[in-house]
Amino acid sequence: MSEKAENTSNPLDLVKWLLVIVLLGGLVYAYGAYEDVSVLYRALGAVAIVAISLGIAATTAKGSAFLVFAKDSRTEVRKVIWPDRTEANRMTLIILVATAIVGLFLYLIDMFIVWGIGLFTGIGG
Repeated sequence: MSEKAENTSNPLDLVKWLLVIVLLGGLVYAYGAYEDVSVLYRALGAVAIVAISLGIAATTAKGSAFLVFAKDSRTEVRKVIWPDRTEANRMTLIILVATAIVGLFLYLIDMFIVWGIGLFTGIGG
């Protein structure tokens, strides 16, 4: 538990992250500054800048680690056995009924507490 995490980041990563921040910040500024330009062209430019920023971010240590995590997550999602339609409907109905029962129970407890406090304090409702 006392192991120190290895610092495997490249000093160039900081420059890359700053470039990503500058690109995205410039995108936000430019999108508002060029309102007279067609929305289509602004949207295409925004998509291009975001794609370039993601490409730059993916070359960093944290970006590559995220890509590995995303690939592993996709593999795990494929292993999941998803319920069929009837099972999903049955579980939804069970959850709705349980929620209604708990809600009614909490309502009755609340009404009992309000009645008890009203009886004790003389403030009736």
